[in-house]
Amino acid sequence: AFKLRALIFDLDGVIASTLPLHYDSWQRLSQEVAIPFTAEQYRLMQGLPRRKSMDIFLDGREVSEETAQAWMARKNNFFHENLHHMTPAHSMPGAPELIREAHASGLKIGLGSSSQNARRVLEKLELLPYFDVVADGNTVLNNKPAPDIYWWVAERLGVKPTEAVVFEDSESGLQAALAGGFWAVAVGDAYTSQ
Repeated sequence: AFKLRALIFDLDGVIASTLPLHYDSWQRLSQEVAIPFTAEQYRLMQGLPRRKSMDIFLDGREVSEETAQAWMARKNNFFHENLHHMTPAHSMPGAPELIREAHASGLKIGLGSSSQNARRVLEKLELLPYFDVVADGNTVLNNKPAPDIYWWVAERLGVKPTEAVVFEDSESGLQAALAGGFWAVAVGDAYTSQ
């Protein structure tokens, strides 16, 4: 019989309403370096690590790795400026309640995020104390859609993939959860085909 022992969450777009903050950061970079940036490009970045997002931003343009890294750092600085204004009000509807109730009922709670700012965002949302394990963009070598980050979290929570439900809002994240043998819940309306 199915025994639920853990809930594992993606961060951006699932727990935290950070997507507008990231979009604003990419927009500011776009204006500074005079490279056009569209909402469609931003949609393609969802769930991807920073360097892959930069490739989408560049859209085939050739720049040195040094320049790419400098631009990523600049974009991240813009995001950190935006983070200063983040409060628990920037939580996705229902997410804090679900996390608190699950924690109170004895379920283990984990985070598997491609964001390198994951811990800081959880602090801003006042949700960090509820998490038993936090994995971010620096935790594993192979990011989503590889299942590694979710396996890493499950192992540290002491649960099997079949005992955990992953909450995701991106295609790459859902692929990671399903490839890892987890139960998966798609959040939002972008990828209902999954």
